[in-house]
Amino acid sequence: MQQAVPEPQSFRRVLSSMCTEPHPAAREAAVRFLATNPGDPGTYGAAAELEARAVDALGELAGLADPHGYVTSGGTEANIQAVRAARNRARDEWTSPPESPNVVAPESAHFSFAKAADVLGVDLLTVPTDGDGRADVDAVRAAVGDDTVAVVGVAGSTEYGRVDPIPDLAGVVEAAGESTPGGDRPLLHVDAAWGGFYLPFTDHEWCFEHAPVDTLTVDPHKLGQAPVPAGGLLARDRATLDALAVETPYLESTSQATLTGTRSGAGVAGTVAAFDELWPAGYREAYETATANASWLADALDDRGFDVVEPDLPLVAADVPESVFEALRKREWRISRTGRDELRVVCMPHVTRRMLREFVADVDDLR
Repeated sequence: MQQAVPEPQSFRRVLSSMCTEPHPAAREAAVRFLATNPGDPGTYGAAAELEARAVDALGELAGLADPHGYVTSGGTEANIQAVRAARNRARDEWTSPPESPNVVAPESAHFSFAKAADVLGVDLLTVPTDGDGRADVDAVRAAVGDDTVAVVGVAGSTEYGRVDPIPDLAGVVEAAGESTPGGDRPLLHVDAAWGGFYLPFTDHEWCFEHAPVDTLTVDPHKLGQAPVPAGGLLARDRATLDALAVETPYLESTSQATLTGTRSGAGVAGTVAAFDELWPAGYREAYETATANASWLADALDDRGFDVVEPDLPLVAADVPESVFEALRKREWRISRTGRDELRVVCMPHVTRRMLREFVADVDDLR
């Protein structure tokens, strides 16, 4: 018997997701490009042109005037590709290629780096964060060795919204290159998958403009309000993207640097449409609203005696008892926990003050 297609989830009680409702213009553009594939630019020329515009837009966001990159399926693919490019460049270009390549990342790094290490056959060396959840630069420096092909910095961690000291990590990378006879150094990769669309409106130093970053992940389908899937990988140098290329003998284009072959033209078109509608004023307004909401929620939970992690970007973590957490879930609040079992709420564009008031009212009712 044929079954009806169910309705997707409503965002009315979603407080843990780092994705959000697409902007209406992005939704409309995505529908028009549903049957296109930027992975075959010879056939789907309009999608390919839009992807070039998307990369330029993301470069503007991240302080890179001449960006190289593409629209990925999400932050996981972008992070895997950044590690792959670093491994390949070290293998092909270093005076003494590493025998056992490794990547150094803070313990706050996204779990996609564990996937990257597994898929690519590199070692992932995780180092502690400081007392506020940011990369410990001294620990990173101590972990970097002759086989380190990449150092990872996080700009908007998924658990606490923390931003690592990217210029200091760049200094570690530069010093590593100065200590080798051939000047070979790890690549510096910044994972700004979630934070990238809010960070331009802060005082943080996080992108190509602030440090000699080599590659950067930023996801339009998160705070950028593009449809899923639409991630982003940016590289400072063409050679980094070239290190990913493989030959494509049966396509009109002769090589392909992407990880997947067929890709979403809908995500590409939606990215451009959202950016055209929202950059910069709309994103600034979204950041200011989300920041105010996160501050309000943090204060509300603190006033009720919960131990709250001070928000940096608009993400709130609080030590809420397991019984209250599970009762909130039963009331269909979509919430999650950090690795230390704190309640985690992400103030995305769909999260309104009214939603948060309803949430806090339920917290009061369940205490």
